[in-house]
Amino acid sequence: MQEKIKNVLRQTEETLNRWTSAKWYKRLSITTGVFWNLALLLAIILIAGGVFAASVGAGYFASLVDEEKLRTPDEMRGEIYSYEETSEMFFDNDVYIGKIRTDLERKETQLDKVSKKALDAVLATEDEYFLEHDGIVPKAILRGLFQDVSNSDSQTGGSTLTQQLIKNQILTNEVSYERKAKEILLAMRLEKFMTKDEIMEAYLNIIPYGRNSSGANIAGIETAANGIFNVPASELNLPQAAFIAGIPKAPFRYTPYSSTGDLKEPEGLQPGIDRMKTVLFRMKETGYITEDEYNQALAYDIVKDFRTDEQRSYEKYPYITVELEKRASRLIMDVLAEKDGIDPASLKENDKLYEEYAILADRAVRSNGYRIHSTINKEMYDAQEKAKNAYNKYGTTLTVASVNKEGEEEMKELPVQVGSMTIENKTGRILSFVGGRDHDIEKLNHATQAYRSIGSTVKPLLVYGPAIEFGAIGAGSPVVDVKFKVNDNGKAWEPANFIPTSEQGIMPARDALAQSQNLPALRLYGQIKEKMPINYLINAGFSKVVESENYNASAALGGGIEGSVEELTSGYATLANGGKKIEPFMIQRIEDADGNVLYEHKVEEKEVYTPQTAYIVTDMLRDVFETDRGTANRANGLLEFEADFAGKTGTTQETRDVWLVGYNPNVTMSVWLGYDQEKYSLDNFRNTNIQPSTRANQLWASLMNTAYETNPDLIGTKEKFKAPEGVVTRSFCSISGLAPGGGCSSGSLVASDLFNKNVMVPKKADDSLTSGSYTTVDGSRYLALDSTPREFVTSGGSGVSQAFIDRMLAPFGGDASKLFPGDSRFSKVVSGASLKHDGVAPAGVSASISGTTITWSDSPSSDIVGYRVYRSGGGSLASISESRRNSFKVPGSGSYYVVAVDITGKQSSASNTVSVAEAKPKPAPKKEKEKDTEKEKPDTPPADEPEETPEEPAEPEEPTETPEEPTEPEEPEDPADEPAEPEEPSEPEEPTEP
Repeated sequence: MQEKIKNVLRQTEETLNRWTSAKWYKRLSITTGVFWNLALLLAIILIAGGVFAASVGAGYFASLVDEEKLRTPDEMRGEIYSYEETSEMFFDNDVYIGKIRTDLERKETQLDKVSKKALDAVLATEDEYFLEHDGIVPKAILRGLFQDVSNSDSQTGGSTLTQQLIKNQILTNEVSYERKAKEILLAMRLEKFMTKDEIMEAYLNIIPYGRNSSGANIAGIETAANGIFNVPASELNLPQAAFIAGIPKAPFRYTPYSSTGDLKEPEGLQPGIDRMKTVLFRMKETGYITEDEYNQALAYDIVKDFRTDEQRSYEKYPYITVELEKRASRLIMDVLAEKDGIDPASLKENDKLYEEYAILADRAVRSNGYRIHSTINKEMYDAQEKAKNAYNKYGTTLTVASVNKEGEEEMKELPVQVGSMTIENKTGRILSFVGGRDHDIEKLNHATQAYRSIGSTVKPLLVYGPAIEFGAIGAGSPVVDVKFKVNDNGKAWEPANFIPTSEQGIMPARDALAQSQNLPALRLYGQIKEKMPINYLINAGFSKVVESENYNASAALGGGIEGSVEELTSGYATLANGGKKIEPFMIQRIEDADGNVLYEHKVEEKEVYTPQTAYIVTDMLRDVFETDRGTANRANGLLEFEADFAGKTGTTQETRDVWLVGYNPNVTMSVWLGYDQEKYSLDNFRNTNIQPSTRANQLWASLMNTAYETNPDLIGTKEKFKAPEGVVTRSFCSISGLAPGGGCSSGSLVASDLFNKNVMVPKKADDSLTSGSYTTVDGSRYLALDSTPREFVTSGGSGVSQAFIDRMLAPFGGDASKLFPGDSRFSKVVSGASLKHDGVAPAGVSASISGTTITWSDSPSSDIVGYRVYRSGGGSLASISESRRNSFKVPGSGSYYVVAVDITGKQSSASNTVSVAEAKPKPAPKKEKEKDTEKEKPDTPPADEPEETPEEPAEPEEPTETPEEPTEPEEPEDPADEPAEPEEPSEPEEPTEP
């Protein structure tokens, strides 16, 4: 046996020797050696590269989490469970409002009260290895990283339940490697001191689940089960559990409800149903359910289980709730940043940092149990809400097409909206506000969040206030209401007043402001524009205003100037405070759950206008309320109490907005009306609705009256605005603004009004007046020439120099003949304008006659001062000024013609001749025939011939003309019949509102 074994071994050895000695074996051996060495080398490279890559990755990971502070277990637990307590709000004087409410609803539950099927569905869908891993699944992270780097269309994600919990409760939803690295680190740390059950329970309570059947956003599985299927989480069946478990991947896509709580159409429900089927498939693949259970669940009609009977519970104070939540979040942002050692001012400079702390603050305000104490007076707010709802003349509610959040087109009601705010001047406390007609129609606070063109309310703040501050005018200084053309931001523009034909010429500044005339404001702004008056608006707190608007002429009328009701109210409160800006505020203090004060408001002042300017503007704005032609006169007449009110109205282009702001020494209140969509005008239904400015007057008075009823001592204060030192009354020439001179005094043109003596009082004596004779051409007055026929000249007035004209019309120029129109208070003053005539005889006219009244057409020539009526074969019968009617009653029969006369005295050719026929003789009565034998008397006409009794010609009218003396225009009997607020002319592209 042994020999046999030895023989086999020997033969094997001989065979092996033969092979190894063969050439092919030697070649194979060499090749194998080469591959082996290459494999060893590649393995070394891969290992070294892997170590290097791992080192680099570890270093990069460390750099990403370098600034992440080490949280203690208690701190992390506190943040994870921060959803347990909701913050509360209070009116002024600690009157309870209620809990902070946003669109998110959550009801906490415990893990043992959640259906086993729901837990299995979550695990199968969101984290298959939850019970095995330590917070992260490395291969899932690497897979997600590879997909991200390769920009793969398939993004499977790599977050465990623990990581999702960290992202939602401790970090933010920011998409960045830094956030992901922190999430991984904190997830592994959280797993060290929280059990799997604790993590799962927290996850199920915080995860978002879209919307419920009332349309509210929801979080937490208990809220989802009740809001979607009307069952507790413990009773969810398999299809219901699978549907809910699938929602968090895309909550608003998979939720079965729209934002209004309506059940989506079948095509809108299908994505959620498809997602449910995916969850069921994963449950089957992971062994949580059997094939039979899977098939039965697929066949289940889940749509019939969707809840449709839940009604949205409206809060009593939705505008207050949302506003306080928003403001509290912004304040807490600074608190949290400062706590972390970050200068709060840097949040405005760093968008990424701002976004991070905005999320953290929002989360804190919702869930940290804060006590938010506001400045809102409950009684005043309730009373103004009642008055707002009782007012029934807002105007026509439109029905317009709209696209909802789901991209579906629907018809939506568009009512006239309202915004109002009442501020305590000396403190800046927001006592009350009106956010809109109905929070459910438009979830926009029109008092704080809506920015609209502020119209003519800009004039005191941007034009008249700065002009007084710069020493350009006093309260009654003359301004010019004459048309002009201007290049505004590269576009030709010819602005006008509310009544396009209105040009009042020279008028006092306080009258121009009270009547809200556009042209004087534009001219005055043109004079001070280079001194950057726009900075007064910026300093007054108008956040949307930029310096570049300074160079747009239309800014003087509110063009391009937008503000909120809050900003406008605060701007006028600045005038009420003697020029000091006090920031308005709605939150007095914020306390944490233990009563510690986290924030408390401090009143700070900033001077915008000097006290002298603030008082002078206020005195001018008293006229808006008190004078017959003041645009807030109606509101003042509707008040049920007396107080020292001043203020301003405003109407924007095409009446898209109307404003009224009024203030007394204690409070300032503004009202705005308009449609949410600015393309719609408030004045579209004139036959149905009352004038928009009248609505603003009525509503302002109603809201102010209700405020007075709740706090008569504050609102109805007897205190008056008092002039500070430096405000003086001085006399001046009312047409030039200079100190009274001889011509001005003798012409009874001296006026007196308020001035800021620190910057301007009239000192230089007026020298602009001269004696003047004038004639009229096309209704305007011009200096008469030496050759102008005397019958067309009016003498005895006062004239002004060309230097005066140039100064008053600066910087835009204009028709000097309109500086002193015939119906103005300065009608006896001649502008001194010279008419440019053509030097040739004027064109003739055509005449016609009716009875004994001759009429004629206007001469087409542009320098006609009047007409003369002639009798053929005789002289001139009458001279008729061009400002009178083209008619004359002729004295009797004959032929007549008319000639036109120009300013140089030249006459046109004669018109066509018109005639008045001679009157026919009246027949005499017949007499009985005398006897043939009786002889006729020699001096008696024959008996058969009637005696002729021709009609005696009428006495010709006196040809001389007595010029009509202009009279002072009559005030309207009822100021309500006048336009309450001048509206801008409809100039294309340019806002020209008053």
